[in-house]
Amino acid sequence: MTLFVNCCPRENSRTERLAKKLLEKLGEYDEVNPEKEGLVPLDNERLNYRTALLEKGDLSDDIFKYAKQFANADEIVIAAPFWDLSFPSVLKIYIENIYVTGIVSEYSENGTPKGLCKAKKLYYVTTAGGAFDGRFSFDYLKALGEDYFGIKETVLIKAEMLDIIGNDAEKILSECVKNYGLD
Repeated sequence: MTLFVNCCPRENSRTERLAKKLLEKLGEYDEVNPEKEGLVPLDNERLNYRTALLEKGDLSDDIFKYAKQFANADEIVIAAPFWDLSFPSVLKIYIENIYVTGIVSEYSENGTPKGLCKAKKLYYVTTAGGAFDGRFSFDYLKALGEDYFGIKETVLIKAEMLDIIGNDAEKILSECVKNYGLD
């Protein structure tokens, strides 16, 4: 099963349109939209509740549902536009909710993380109005995926320079679809 993590808050999102082209190629998928799901940051109360469950070894609570879904996916597609040199905060909230020791990762005897996720590949799909700089978005997700979640390969699919005066955003998107073999 492919998991589609849709972090595109705008209607008619160019990033979501690009991700849907990839998903057409990959086949059936389950979609989670953290904003529509009502995911919230881990505040003191939720964090203490989750920690108490983990200490008891009780992973049956609904608070772990997204972590289990992420860990059990065969492939993962994350779609998030490039905003303010990163991604929308809802993606960080999603990561905060899925990063559960014992479900998506564990620590080795020497304290290094070992990923427990089943996925072999994570696709990060994004669009940018200007030039894309992945240091605070893609690079972060690539490090998490490969170094902490155990996902072997992280792939970037991007369309950039969409809002530059004189550029044809639809043409750039079409070329991106063609260049990544998504047509």
